[in-house]
Amino acid sequence: MQMTTPTPETQHPVRQGIAAGTSIGAAILLLTVGVLQIFEGISAVIDDELFVVGVEYVYKFDISTWGWIHIVLGAILVICAIGLMTGSTWGKVAAIIIAALTIIANFLWLPYYPYWSILIIALSIVVIWAVSTWKPADTYE
Repeated sequence: MQMTTPTPETQHPVRQGIAAGTSIGAAILLLTVGVLQIFEGISAVIDDELFVVGVEYVYKFDISTWGWIHIVLGAILVICAIGLMTGSTWGKVAAIIIAALTIIANFLWLPYYPYWSILIIALSIVVIWAVSTWKPADTYE
């Protein structure tokens, strides 16, 4: 990899502070989304009578199955958050991919728990934005 001389724009301390803050914020948000997904999954697995949906729902899975899907997604999100906190490239890529999968899963979960799903979708969008706009200080263009 060829390194070029940093320009004044990339060396600006405010920009670097924003980049660092964005990366930390994205990792914390990703961790938060992961933990919330795990809690959502646990509540669906333990008490599947908690969630009620109308009879005309297209995506028919057992509530316990949805619970396990959310638990697995949450655990992967937590692992990605740890990778993102270390600043690894795999952490950034995995965070974006898994956050996108989380948006899809929560879209399908909307009839069961709409407000919770909308919250998780919104947080996942913020995570994708933060991770995709962050440029670490050691990579200059």
